[in-house]
Amino acid sequence: MSKILLSLILLVVCACSQAAQTILLVGDSLSAGFGIAQEQSWPVLLSKRLAAERYPYTLVNISISGETTSGGLSRLTPALQQHRPKVVIIALGANDGLRGLSLEQMRGNLREMIQQSQTNRARVLLVGMQLPPNYGIDYARNFQHVFAEISRQHKIALVPFLFAGFAAQRDAFQNDGLHPTAATQAKLLDNVWGGLQPLLKKP
Repeated sequence: MSKILLSLILLVVCACSQAAQTILLVGDSLSAGFGIAQEQSWPVLLSKRLAAERYPYTLVNISISGETTSGGLSRLTPALQQHRPKVVIIALGANDGLRGLSLEQMRGNLREMIQQSQTNRARVLLVGMQLPPNYGIDYARNFQHVFAEISRQHKIALVPFLFAGFAAQRDAFQNDGLHPTAATQAKLLDNVWGGLQPLLKKP
């Protein structure tokens, strides 16, 4: 075998070993770019940051507006089979809370999503949310605790609160008071990045 041919083979092997891996994002309207241009949304900003910092990952975002943990669970199995992600970001629960749904059911759905992801050898990042006190102090407190409890039990990474650092800033949100503006998307990305970066591997 010539040295030139051997060098070409080695280049192909190296290229294959450094092929982009997948990050799967399962979320709701907060991750689907509701009310803003898609290119302004934090998942698109995440894709740009991954490329800029030379992380060999491609983001697949299957977030849809109005999604609950039940809906996310039903869509996760086929998504895992199709995309074979190395990292799964679960950013669900806000709509469960806003609708006053059962926290036990929400907890069970999130656990099942985590277990399915880990069974498929994916590292998991759980993105937490909080509710305003007008939903009832006990319900809001218990809702928030679900994320911390699950992340501790399953030993996964956690972003405690997606809106950390700006939740009280009215101008950070659109007119509905629920969805961050385009200008706030970089802050969302920074909050997620803090939990995501330790899960990423460079070649």
